[in-house]
Amino acid sequence: MPELESQAGPETGPEHRAENRAKSRAEDRAAAGPGGVEAAPFRVRPISTRRGPDPKQDRAARTRQLVLTAAAELFASGGFRRTSVQEVADRVGMTKGAVYFHYPTKEALAVAVVEQHYARWPLLLAAVTAEGHGPLGTAERLLAGAALAFRDDIVVRAGTRLQVERPQIDAELPTPYVDWTDLLAGLLAAAEALGELRAEVSPRAAARSLVAALFGTQHISDVLHERADLVERWSETAGLLFRAIRAE
Repeated sequence: MPELESQAGPETGPEHRAENRAKSRAEDRAAAGPGGVEAAPFRVRPISTRRGPDPKQDRAARTRQLVLTAAAELFASGGFRRTSVQEVADRVGMTKGAVYFHYPTKEALAVAVVEQHYARWPLLLAAVTAEGHGPLGTAERLLAGAALAFRDDIVVRAGTRLQVERPQIDAELPTPYVDWTDLLAGLLAAAEALGELRAEVSPRAAARSLVAALFGTQHISDVLHERADLVERWSETAGLLFRAIRAE
């Protein structure tokens, strides 16, 4: 459509778009560390909330973890608003006061679950990195591992629901999706440098699409089948997306 092309201003024409793509790719490569992995993926961000005392004995640490797991199960099934501290206490066979000793508020319980949710991803990254894949293979394996965690790990499932319900929780939870996007953008920039991406693919745009697809797929699978089919549905989606961005 030549009339549209002729009307394109200096900030919307093909030359400007090409310049933006080049700038985006340079930023992606600058953010990537050795092997294409961002220098500080899944950054630790302590969440401000009231906390109970740190356990000094193994028994206290085990009790604290039992309470956290019970809370995760209830948050995953009923959400933040419908879960009470009394229900958590009943599930672990404790008094409500004993639960409050470890977690002084329901918000503290929710924050602890969200923090453990985020703590899962560096472990996944380390495990996949140790497998020795290239950057594109690492991205594929990371997302497949995340889909498995969304299906099987109660803390991941609870943390995901709590993030959706963040307006109901009186705590400043981390902004979701950002670390996943940054990490994948770095991996895809490294893949581009190795000639593994199609020439027209922007690593950051592809990273955004992959993150949107993963989190959208897990949400749909949750609503329709309680994530029972998530690994299969993500395998289908990932096959299409990686085929679209991989160089022939």
